[in-house]
Amino acid sequence: MLGLVPISASAAPLLPAGEWRLAIRNVHTNERFDAVFARGGQFVSAGLAELNHGLRDWRTREEAPMDRRLLALLVSLRQSLGVTGGKPFDLISGYRSPTTNAALRSRGGAHTGVATKSQHMLGKATDIHLPGVPLERLRDAARALAMGGVGYYPEDGFVHVDTARVRHW
Repeated sequence: MLGLVPISASAAPLLPAGEWRLAIRNVHTNERFDAVFARGGQFVSAGLAELNHGLRDWRTREEAPMDRRLLALLVSLRQSLGVTGGKPFDLISGYRSPTTNAALRSRGGAHTGVATKSQHMLGKATDIHLPGVPLERLRDAARALAMGGVGYYPEDGFVHVDTARVRHW
């Protein structure tokens, strides 16, 4: 079937067989994306492209291929919270271009929480909120998955998740 790419074992640690769907709403643009990005053990190219677009740097409009493990992490997180597939994550930040990352860092210096070598620039991180789910519960569920880094920013109203090494702050 055209447009399908086999899923590697590392990309699908906790996901069920069948259809993998991710819904997001960009809080800055109010754009909504709801894409099936895997079906029957294979990635769906059109769904991946839609999510790459939805998770783009909204400031520069630059897109990058998002880490498929990150998409799997988000679906696993939603499932661990018992939230249905069509309920969107509120996206604060997905991919971040080097230009945007440098600008954000320069605004507040080293104390901004913006890393010089941010996982956002690699397409391996998102800053999210899930409406109706307390931020602490979202943080705890992400930590319990142990699929990467988890940052907790209650003052800013989001949780950072990435697919780098397991750590939290």
